[in-house]
Amino acid sequence: MARPKPWDVDDELWAVVEPLLPKVERRVRHPGRKRHPDRLVFQGILFVLHTGIAWEHLPQELGFGSGMTCWRRLAAWTEAGVWPRLHQVLLARLRSADALDFSWTAVDGSPIRAPKGGHKTGRSPVDRGRTGSKHHLITDATGIPLAATLTGGNRNDVTQLIPLLQAVPPVRGKRGRPRRRPDIVLGDRGYDHDKYRRLVWALGVKPVIARRGTEHGSGLGTQRWVVERAFAHLHWSRRLRIRWEIRDDIHEAFLTLGCALICWRRLTNL
Repeated sequence: MARPKPWDVDDELWAVVEPLLPKVERRVRHPGRKRHPDRLVFQGILFVLHTGIAWEHLPQELGFGSGMTCWRRLAAWTEAGVWPRLHQVLLARLRSADALDFSWTAVDGSPIRAPKGGHKTGRSPVDRGRTGSKHHLITDATGIPLAATLTGGNRNDVTQLIPLLQAVPPVRGKRGRPRRRPDIVLGDRGYDHDKYRRLVWALGVKPVIARRGTEHGSGLGTQRWVVERAFAHLHWSRRLRIRWEIRDDIHEAFLTLGCALICWRRLTNL
């Protein structure tokens, strides 16, 4: 049996995605050209996400519609808040299946190039001052992405510690209140700042952060590797390795969609 392509959308995934999409009623008078099916357009968006291909080079023979159709639909769905809701729904399913571990979380940042510039870019200190952005990620204890943010490549990781914790959505899936705050957050030496430790404590979370100037071997690496693995899974999608979008909201849409797809793959493997 042929292995499904990363951009294939099976019935189970589509049953999760379709209810989240805004409904567009076709006009009775002057209806114009028939709207391309949302499912095929969604597959076209996934094709661009995974291959990194330019929108104008999207293969017409695959039936996804034109690159411009897919881009417009992505922009409209982004404005409607589809991707954060999809991520939240999948997180709730994982928690319902006891596959989400809030006992501790890990945070990290990963720089990427942004050749076309745009909002949330900056001169990257790790790439000879070239224009870049940075992905910031927080995962649960098993490596499931809970939230991600985008900044300029010149932003320090520690500045996103509080925004990442605040970006974790309320996750349902169990009786009682939704879970939002982890018990512990782990960070490397880039997050070593007493001011931010106090802010983390104020959120009811215990910070476990390596100290600068101390010898390596703190032991955090035996747990923090899950966030590095999550970055590897995210950047397996070529559209997230290099930021080609001038509009930051479109790149953030790809970033959130990438997090949601990691959740979906984990669900299908349970």
